[in-house]
Amino acid sequence: MRLFRFLKISSVIIRYGLDEFLPTGYSRTLIGSIFFWRSFNEPRGVRLRLALEKLGPIFIKFGQLLSTRPDLVPSDIAIALAKLQDQVPPFASEKVIKTLNRVYQQPYQDVFSEFALTPVASASIAQVHFGVLAKGKFQGREVAVKILRPNIRETIDYDIALLYIVADLVEVTFEDGKRFRSKEVVAEFENAIHDELDLVREASNASTLKRNFADGTLLYVPEVYFDYTHREVMVMERIDAIPVNDIAQIKAHNIDIQRLAVDGVKIFFTQVFRDGFFHADMHPGNIFVGRNGIYSGVDFGIMGSLSDADKTYLARNFAAFFARDYKEVAIAHLDAGWVPRNTRVDELEGAIRAVCEPIFDKPLNEIYFGNVLLRLFEVSRRFRMEIQPQLVLLQKTLLQVEGLGRQLYPELDLRPIAQPILQRWMSEQVGFRGLVRQLRKEGVQWTATMPQLPRLIHRALEANPSERLVDIERAINRVERTQRFQTTVLMALIALLCLVACGYLYLLFFYPF
Repeated sequence: MRLFRFLKISSVIIRYGLDEFLPTGYSRTLIGSIFFWRSFNEPRGVRLRLALEKLGPIFIKFGQLLSTRPDLVPSDIAIALAKLQDQVPPFASEKVIKTLNRVYQQPYQDVFSEFALTPVASASIAQVHFGVLAKGKFQGREVAVKILRPNIRETIDYDIALLYIVADLVEVTFEDGKRFRSKEVVAEFENAIHDELDLVREASNASTLKRNFADGTLLYVPEVYFDYTHREVMVMERIDAIPVNDIAQIKAHNIDIQRLAVDGVKIFFTQVFRDGFFHADMHPGNIFVGRNGIYSGVDFGIMGSLSDADKTYLARNFAAFFARDYKEVAIAHLDAGWVPRNTRVDELEGAIRAVCEPIFDKPLNEIYFGNVLLRLFEVSRRFRMEIQPQLVLLQKTLLQVEGLGRQLYPELDLRPIAQPILQRWMSEQVGFRGLVRQLRKEGVQWTATMPQLPRLIHRALEANPSERLVDIERAINRVERTQRFQTTVLMALIALLCLVACGYLYLLFFYPF
């Protein structure tokens, strides 16, 4: 099976002239000599896109991922791959019935009083059908039923194994292969695609996102029916909503387009900085608008998550970017370790300024963040910036949000919407509220660790002489850090009490009771 798949991939490479992407050398010359009769009218980016479409859904998805990584591929390739369409014919009704009967261990008619065997949507991993639940506490509920494609796991495993081979070849063949971190990109893709294969995990993602936006004022997430959800089948509430790209219908329902565009940006930045957990596949097919003008999302198979360090880096960069403080952007890159430590701050600052400064004071319809990202990635090549695979999904989502915002309201300005969210988050991290939050978070750990210090020092004294000094130094450093922190907290509390006392005396003197 794997050999047959490899031969098919090889034939597609030759058919679409993808040997052009090989570095000049013996292999490229040999292939060109053997298949000398080939001629191509389309540019190389178009041929690559057509080849990926020919190879099937997994390669299409990988091409979509690469389209968000112009640091790995030239700009003409990234632009061509951005046009990949994931439109896959549905699988047969007989296979739908077989999957449902096997999962529920009973005829599917006993689970659903109504079930449309013709899918309403079909993608590379799964397809969606509408139905009505037949029994239980949710009897009569209209639902959307997502069903995995049969044997999709085996197909994915074969293709990902071949992608790892390609990644190895990239690292060996190309001069910048190591910097591209190709195997890490494939690993990121593998994790994402395998997450999509577990519909229980997707249902849990939906449940978490619904809890994060529980008030429903910005985003409504359909309810998941876990009693009917399995790894291969997910059942959730059917929503009555308008596709976000159906502008005519949105206007017909008197929905405020400008507010809708603003809310979309708020949702993105709130997910990223407040929650560190965001919907990472926000193309128009997954985003809807309720009749009440509230966003609603579907398809939660691809979700992104960010660590506190990632959020801090992003917040510093966004805040500095909006303030046109390019030196701070450069320093943030250095502090994150994403550029070599010997990088000159002034040179990096100047390169970033040359990219970012021309875009300010323009409405969204004149700002193309896709082009800005392309130029920033050119800067990354120059300064040998390491690629961060964990931010791939965020880059992709930012581009999708830009597309949605431009489509809804081209005059939208991101800064006044994003800045309050960034400022609030930064104040919670580095201000007094951040100190209180960190005390609550770390307090339990400190109370558990501090009583152990005498025992740790005693153990260090009894250890081997070669190890003793290291252990003693660690223990002393730990005590010193604890003392410094206690001193800082004490001084902060004293300062706070002084402020309260001054305020009281001021009121007592100028406004006597």
